Amino acid sequence: MEGGIPTSRVRRVNGAREDPRGRYVLYWMTAFRRLGWNFSLEHAAAHARKWEKPLVILEILKVDYPYASPRLHAFMLEGMAERHKQLWGGPVFHYPFVERVPGEGRGLLEALGRWAALVVTDDYPAFLHPGFVSLAAGVVKVGVDAVDSNGVLPLRVADRAFPTAFAFRRFLQNRLLEHLLEPPHPDPLAAPLPSASDVVPADILDRWPSAGPALRDDPGRLWRALPLGASVPPVPGFPGGTEPARRLLEKFLQGALARYAEDRDHPDLEATSRLSPYLHFGNLSSQEVFYAVARREGWSPGRISGPADGRRRGWWGMSAGAEAFLDQLVTWRELGFNAACHLPSYTAYESLPAWARATLEDHISDVRPRLYRLEELREAGTYDPVWNAAQRQLLEEGVIHNYLRMLWGKKILEWTPNPREALDIMVELNDGLALDGRDPNSYSGIFWCLGRYDRGWPEAPIFGKVRRMSSAATRRKIRMENYLRRFGSTAGGV
Repeated sequence: MEGGIPTSRVRRVNGAREDPRGRYVLYWMTAFRRLGWNFSLEHAAAHARKWEKPLVILEILKVDYPYASPRLHAFMLEGMAERHKQLWGGPVFHYPFVERVPGEGRGLLEALGRWAALVVTDDYPAFLHPGFVSLAAGVVKVGVDAVDSNGVLPLRVADRAFPTAFAFRRFLQNRLLEHLLEPPHPDPLAAPLPSASDVVPADILDRWPSAGPALRDDPGRLWRALPLGASVPPVPGFPGGTEPARRLLEKFLQGALARYAEDRDHPDLEATSRLSPYLHFGNLSSQEVFYAVARREGWSPGRISGPADGRRRGWWGMSAGAEAFLDQLVTWRELGFNAACHLPSYTAYESLPAWARATLEDHISDVRPRLYRLEELREAGTYDPVWNAAQRQLLEEGVIHNYLRMLWGKKILEWTPNPREALDIMVELNDGLALDGRDPNSYSGIFWCLGRYDRGWPEAPIFGKVRRMSSAATRRKIRMENYLRRFGSTAGGV
């Protein structure tokens, strides 16, 4: 254990030593944007108490990150406002900085790091976050600890990327229990901390003014004043933050969890949790979700039923709905994080299994039923009403129903000249429009459409041995009449 945190979750990334003579402990919150169930925050708070130093929490929101938009900014700022209001007036200094022009936040971390006894940040393996860790390691002269609070299993317990969900599930079943028994503290700020009043030098606050007053007043005014464009608007009724996430979780536990196993594939039955944006932005911890499910089930570790053979059902000793949900939350979600951590260039076409690349490339010259440009696909302008409905849900709500997300990707492969272009379009639409885009789990879904985590199937045009899906078969298999009425006309061929 390191300051109360399992050592498997903590990396000293710059080789420097901490300096207890510093004015404060600095936690640069980048990925795990929550005040509970957060190993990073727990680690920083433990050192602040040990050295009797104030705790400063820094959040920086850039204005020009890839895919920056009112949709993503609004969601993130609502969460920042929630945290700021919870911390305002207390002993912890919450320092939210929102860029108004590109590069405005440059130098802030380095300036704060000069006064720190220790800098803690989030060890998240995807999108911009590995670069954030490298930045901190390069500019901060005291010790920088990157802490893994991504999931139930620490990222580096595994030493390789797993090729299938079955192989990863079997590994989890052998290694998971010991880590389940070491959860993060639900409230790492509950114990007293020294006051951080006036601890940040005034010249830093003058150069990089806190967005706190604007967040307390109206976070919507912040993003509306920024150069973000208007092509991807916010999602009404889907606010960022931990409290909205917890309300959604409680609603799911009381309602759809019991029927999740049998109903989750049917859009009309609304049996999914809709928690993925909150998990992606770190507003909610997968461990908090796991323990909420376990409490609902009256579960204890003694109900685990061996052997650890990779089976999907029966191992947890919970109800069918709970086990099906946990397979998504733990196995499939953390399989994506496993790839992000251990599969080189996991977002690149070359990271697909060799068999998938070979069979897709064997069929590049196959005749496509129709070719669509990115702009046509973005606006749901195809001949297929099922696909159009899924894309319209993405445009309007920032999510796609789990089952239809697979069909969505398969049809893009069918409608583009080659698999590389199909991948580029999937990433562009998903990362630009989805609230949970850019996430390792999101990339698992995209790459599954091209053969990752799957096996070879009977050969077919365009797809080769990669699994096919059709809209006609989907309409026969799942209940989606209300879904089609809501997101698009049922007219047209499939």
